Amino acid sequence: MKGYIVVVYEEINDEEAMKNYAEKATLAIKKYSPNVLVRGGKSINLEGKPSPRTVIIEFPNVEDAKNFYHSKEYQEAINVVGDTIKRSYQIVEGA
Repeated sequence: MKGYIVVVYEEINDEEAMKNYAEKATLAIKKYSPNVLVRGGKSINLEGKPSPRTVIIEFPNVEDAKNFYHSKEYQEAINVVGDTIKRSYQIVEGA
């Protein structure tokens, strides 16, 4: 079964840190070649609190999604933003 990383941002407090994060995260994306389904973009909030950003990335399986998250490249990206963001980050098994 496919694995999906689903990230819903609650707060982004440093746009420059997010820009640097995106640059570093791109290195991990190039290495693992997942299918990026959603990466920001316009959204319509129908229920609950609106999110400033949502990301959905599709992997062939959950194990690949976990390897991406724990990779050296992606961990370096996470270190760039530190506590300047608040988000929910999940790996979800899907069809």
